[in-house]
Amino acid sequence: MGDSPDIFGEADIDMPGLGLDEPVKTAVADSIAQPYRVLARKYRPRTFAELIGQEAMVRTLGNAIRRERLAHAFLMTGVRGVGKTSTARLIAKALNCIGADGQGGPTIDPCGVCEPCIAIAEGRHIDVIEMDAASHTGVDDMRAIIEAVRYASVSARYKIYIIDEVHMLSKSAFNALLKTLEEPPAHVKFLFATTEAEKLPVTVLSRCQRFDLRRIATPELASHFAKICRSEEVNAEDEALAMIAAAAEGSVRDGLSILDQAIAHADLDGDGTVTAEKVRDMLGLADKSAQRRLLAATLAGDGKALLDLVAQQYALGVEPVALVRAQMELVHRVTVAQLGGSGAQGASAEEREAIDGWAAGLSPGQLHRLWQLLLKGHDEVRTAPDPLAAAQMALLRVLHAADLPDPGTLVKKLEELASRAPLAPEPATTHTPEAPAPVAALDWAVLVQRIDNAGHLRVAQVMRDWVRPVEVLPGLLRFQLADGLAEDPSPDLRDALLKTTGERWLVERAVGEAQPSLRELAEAEERTAQAA
Repeated sequence: MGDSPDIFGEADIDMPGLGLDEPVKTAVADSIAQPYRVLARKYRPRTFAELIGQEAMVRTLGNAIRRERLAHAFLMTGVRGVGKTSTARLIAKALNCIGADGQGGPTIDPCGVCEPCIAIAEGRHIDVIEMDAASHTGVDDMRAIIEAVRYASVSARYKIYIIDEVHMLSKSAFNALLKTLEEPPAHVKFLFATTEAEKLPVTVLSRCQRFDLRRIATPELASHFAKICRSEEVNAEDEALAMIAAAAEGSVRDGLSILDQAIAHADLDGDGTVTAEKVRDMLGLADKSAQRRLLAATLAGDGKALLDLVAQQYALGVEPVALVRAQMELVHRVTVAQLGGSGAQGASAEEREAIDGWAAGLSPGQLHRLWQLLLKGHDEVRTAPDPLAAAQMALLRVLHAADLPDPGTLVKKLEELASRAPLAPEPATTHTPEAPAPVAALDWAVLVQRIDNAGHLRVAQVMRDWVRPVEVLPGLLRFQLADGLAEDPSPDLRDALLKTTGERWLVERAVGEAQPSLRELAEAEERTAQAA
């Protein structure tokens, strides 16, 4: 075994008998020397020009550097992956850059080739100290910093402390840092980064110049990912990149991680193209064409087609809550398109045509009602023990309510019904004064008023606000409930009707065409009056 090559060194490439030619050996050596770097690290911004979406912050920093009005402490806040730590490193480079000739000063455009720029980029500069507050939370860690800031920097213009997730520091650690943070030596700068600025003491916030890094817009992210794909020589569909950007929710790092995964997923079948279908499959998103078919089935009142589409999407791995969320997104885009906004912009001509058609054919009232029903359904599906069943029931509820007319149309319809079939007046009473009066009339408002007059105020209020009568006959009340009342009022209605009329009533929930509640009628009349 003494002649065996060192399996951990260069000898494993030059093992005799393998017959490897020089190009192959070079490729193997390169692969060992340079392991793969994920896109989120490979494309971390090296200059402020590469930091996307934060133009206001860069402009402020540039002006401060040019006017020599540099704060002694900076705080970068924002959601994950928007560039807080990267910005801190860029500031460190900007403050310590000496230029290619070694004579430069602080600049918003660091050269990237001088020794300080290279050392900071590689994370090895002795005067730029990075610390993760999540693992250094105690007062002893702060005392070490306080002790060190007294000494001048070794080779850089400024000694810089970058503290990530600074909100994780303990109260004692913050208190220990306060005095040094307020009056640090001239050669020291503090750069803090956090996702939860509200957890920082006000005394710390008041000592820092704060920059709120914003979420990156979806189109800007998609454009950024397209440039990276070109650099990586990867083919990617525009729709696929738009889906990845949307899934990133404004985070560059999250989006690059998803893009990395999508590229690996695309390579499975050998063509290497990142397609919308593959991204949809990878992320478990609903097919956009299926989304449109589902909304079309809902608006057409086709319950069987709706359930079939839900089953198909569920079988493909789409989560029920994602299915409802996709319907909400589609309704929102239709609503925005109806107002002439950019919501109609789709990835395909077919999608744009469908959205434009719905925007022209649906009333604003219908769209807002669809949104409210879907929003309520989304919350139900998210917390339900059986999300699939909850999604089916929520979408069926939307289906049955989708074609309901708006309040103004309801008022007109009821007025027409009243003119064709007037309700019978209440007959003269023939009972003794002590006995409750029976109701022979079909006038719902009169019945509710009698319940109120009899002293059943709470039940009368429920009847006015929530009960939508389907059928009202002597001794029979069949009704539906408006959204928002959790309990079933049937027992209370039954009891109040018995005490008011002296008769036992059959009170039951029902399906079919229902009149609006009295409250809904009053609101509709008020809107009609205001519009007149």
